[in-house]
Amino acid sequence: MLYYDFHIHSALSPCGDEDMTPNNIVNMAKLCGLDAIAVSDHNSVKNAKAAIEAGKRIGLTVLPAMEVETEESVHILTLYPDMESAEEAAKAVYNALPDIKNRPEIFGRQLIMDADDNITGIEERLLISPTSLSVNSLFDMVKSVGGLFIPAHIDRHSYSILTALGFMPQDLDIKMVEISKNTTDLTAYLESRPELKKYRILRNSDAHYLDQLSERDAFLDTDNAFNLFKGAIS
Repeated sequence: MLYYDFHIHSALSPCGDEDMTPNNIVNMAKLCGLDAIAVSDHNSVKNAKAAIEAGKRIGLTVLPAMEVETEESVHILTLYPDMESAEEAAKAVYNALPDIKNRPEIFGRQLIMDADDNITGIEERLLISPTSLSVNSLFDMVKSVGGLFIPAHIDRHSYSILTALGFMPQDLDIKMVEISKNTTDLTAYLESRPELKKYRILRNSDAHYLDQLSERDAFLDTDNAFNLFKGAIS
């Protein structure tokens, strides 16, 4: 079994606490007993490489990821098998962001860090903006680079594909969805939404602070997180 948390924001996300540095994240994940995590900032992967390097030092698998906001104001968790594919996707996402400058006094700083938690840059463009990518175009782009397209926190009343669209698009080959931990009784929720039972359900923290990371509760029936990309996890 692989205990995971694939939705964690670093200090690059303006809503993420500045204590969410690469080393703090991976070490907290290790303390929580996790085997694999993903750093999934808003519309960017600029702290993913540092987190991967920090994770290697302590034997923790870190996947590059990104939480993308579509033009419909839907949040999609996207996971990637390597930094090359993640950076290719991130370039397309960044080009689809409106050219709005961040206001750190309102939203917080957007810190870019290295594997030793040194600040190497500050992202000036506001990352928590909807892109001009539709749900369908984002799906095609993520699939084209070998990534995973996972509608995020579909049980929430905001930024959820079910709230924004009112349904799960049947023309897209979606395999997984994320249901937030706000829904404590997963069985009851799925009974109320039986159309969701055909999807693999991920349960992530969507952590913005260190004390929000998942404990050893959600797991996959594998010992290798990269099996997600091989379709080896049913």
